[in-house]
Amino acid sequence: MKSFVFALLALLFNVCVVSAQGPAGRDTSKPGSGAPSGTTSYSTAPTASPAKPSAVPNRPSANYIPAETPTSSSGRNSILTFIEQGGWVMWPLVVMSILAITMVLVFLATLRRSSILTVHYMNTADVLLKKRDYLGLLAISSRHSEVVARVVQRTLDFATKNPSASFDVVKDVAESEGSSQASSLQHRVTYLADIGTLSPMVGLFGTVIGIIESFRVLGSGNVGNRDWSMANGVSQALVATGGGLVVGIVSFAFYAFFRNKVQRLISDLEVASAHIVGLMALNYKRREPSRAALEEEF
Repeated sequence: MKSFVFALLALLFNVCVVSAQGPAGRDTSKPGSGAPSGTTSYSTAPTASPAKPSAVPNRPSANYIPAETPTSSSGRNSILTFIEQGGWVMWPLVVMSILAITMVLVFLATLRRSSILTVHYMNTADVLLKKRDYLGLLAISSRHSEVVARVVQRTLDFATKNPSASFDVVKDVAESEGSSQASSLQHRVTYLADIGTLSPMVGLFGTVIGIIESFRVLGSGNVGNRDWSMANGVSQALVATGGGLVVGIVSFAFYAFFRNKVQRLISDLEVASAHIVGLMALNYKRREPSRAALEEEF
């Protein structure tokens, strides 16, 4: 049995070798079939010349469609195609998205604790207030850009211009300026909430336009392009809705993040303002007994 298998494998190997050699590797001439020596034989059959390698590659057929090669502009083209599919409503959404990205970058750069207060400024204010050097602190506060410096500047400017004012009036001035600065911080981030509210409405408006276009095509008499036109209108409606939702969701997410951050910054501002007002209160309490003694003397 094994010898039969080996013989079969050897036979298959010989067949493969012969088929690989082809007709060129076989010698078809037989001994004795040639012309006798000394005579010249002329063959009437045309001899086939050896095939030359073609210098020109095979040309593709007329129906051949070359495959698209990936380019660096494919992403840009896909974005433009997506915008064009949504109709003209997508362009207001593009403007809103650019504004939202710009505000996010600005808020990331400006809404920091160092923009509200710094340790260096608070230490300087602490030393100058204990020395009752209001004019020096006022000059230093005008050169600083921190929010607490603006509150101190406004308070000290009122206190130096109105030396006869009571501490309660000065405290009210400090609280009103602090509230103004806090509301300014809160109003800055509300623009993201406005974009998050308006963008889904704009996308919904594009949805209505796409559905109207689909029903207009459905009511027309053109039967040939009806299905394609209806699909185009529905696609426009869905793309506009998706674009509006994407812009709205991202804007609201960043609004929630910056709103919580602003609340923490406002808390730090309140603590720093309360510390400044407390030091000023000590100075006013020290001044009141001396004023009372001066009045009793006169």
